[in-house]
Amino acid sequence: MKYISTRGEAPSLSFEDVVLTGLASDGGLYVPETLPKFSKEEIASWAGLEYRELALKIMTPFVANEIPEADLKNLIDKSYDSFRHEAIAPLVQTGHNEWILELFQGPTLAFKDFALQFLGHLLDYVLKKRDQKVVIMGATSGDTGSAAIEGCRDCENVDIFILHPYQRVSEVQRRQMTTVIEKNVHNIALEGNFDDCQNMVKASFADQSFLPEGRQLVAVNSINWARIMAQIVYYFYAGLALGAPHRAISFSVPTGNFGDIFAGYLANQMGLPIEQLVIATNSNDILHRCISDNDHSKKPLIHSLSPSMDIMVSSNFERMLFDLYGRDGAQIKKLMEDFKSGSMVLSDEALEKARELFSSYRLDDNETIDVIREVFEKTEYLLDPHTAIGVQAARETRRSSETPMVCLSTAHPAKFPEAVKQAGQTEDPALPHHMSDLFEREEAYEVIANDMEKVHGFIKSNINA
Repeated sequence: MKYISTRGEAPSLSFEDVVLTGLASDGGLYVPETLPKFSKEEIASWAGLEYRELALKIMTPFVANEIPEADLKNLIDKSYDSFRHEAIAPLVQTGHNEWILELFQGPTLAFKDFALQFLGHLLDYVLKKRDQKVVIMGATSGDTGSAAIEGCRDCENVDIFILHPYQRVSEVQRRQMTTVIEKNVHNIALEGNFDDCQNMVKASFADQSFLPEGRQLVAVNSINWARIMAQIVYYFYAGLALGAPHRAISFSVPTGNFGDIFAGYLANQMGLPIEQLVIATNSNDILHRCISDNDHSKKPLIHSLSPSMDIMVSSNFERMLFDLYGRDGAQIKKLMEDFKSGSMVLSDEALEKARELFSSYRLDDNETIDVIREVFEKTEYLLDPHTAIGVQAARETRRSSETPMVCLSTAHPAKFPEAVKQAGQTEDPALPHHMSDLFEREEAYEVIANDMEKVHGFIKSNINA
């Protein structure tokens, strides 16, 4: 299988090359030239498969013949061995035909573990085969960083540098990153917001001249195709558990960068019958404004109780636009240039096509706290603030009560004690046993000004020979 850029001017690449490349040379994002399609009969035959077995079925077509099936199976098995729950992605019922898909059972208590545990093992496999060393540079609004570090801490051929916005992630999120004391792990607290971190990473990929000879940057953010690919699996897993393909399923997804919900869109394109995908946002609601009012304009970023969604530039939305505009790279390039100036407007045709599958809703912090309190009072189930937004967005926009609605729970509530306390809990939610000493561990991170030259200087001086 070949991969092409959303802007149409970069060369097509193989799977392994796309994993190591990240952003395309024309500034676009790589997507498969064609998507694999599964028949209703084939999907039905997967009912009852264990999560790892299902992952192998879904990922194999994307990898084609580049990784032998036995090796891919081994990579998948190792990736999910560190998950605490035997089901990997368990479902919990919280209402009539309303389900929570717990995606926080991995080592860093966030859905990012599904993709980044796999990506870490995949990178190790590819780099050893090529006898190559790389530098990972990533931006995080909270969860990507810790999951990437956990996935790559033992990679011999990787130096990893993660930028997080200084004092704009929760203490648990920060400590999950900064207490990993390994010679190849480096944390940068950037004096800015998440979009500043993301913009610096994108600019660094465009000009990698600051790196030593023979090194290249590799992306761990959701611009990396392998992450999206791994996330498709749990949509099929939840769907099969609730009666697909013989009945349609709906999903509500708390999202900022559009990667997680884009994986759901791909699952639908590949044959999973999805009736509705709900884009759930906090006050940083550019995606909700776009779907509801065709207002995709930048506004000042608001620091919220759901910091992983404090994003105004949703990178993966470009992949969606590529399909909405008939895979016309020239039109996408023009849209992205418009957006760089502050705003872009979708065509009526593209917006209508998006609304066939997508709905959207936004909640502010006060509404989020109310949902956490209400759900706990009724069910004794404790939501993190991101999941709470997903639950309420589903309830407000649901098209059919007869269709199962699955709300993706993207993080463990222990990562966001401030929101949980404001919702009326008298004590911080307990961290799982393997993380119970988190607040006693040594931390290491560098606070750096929002200055490209200073960040590049720090990276260059800390790359291992």
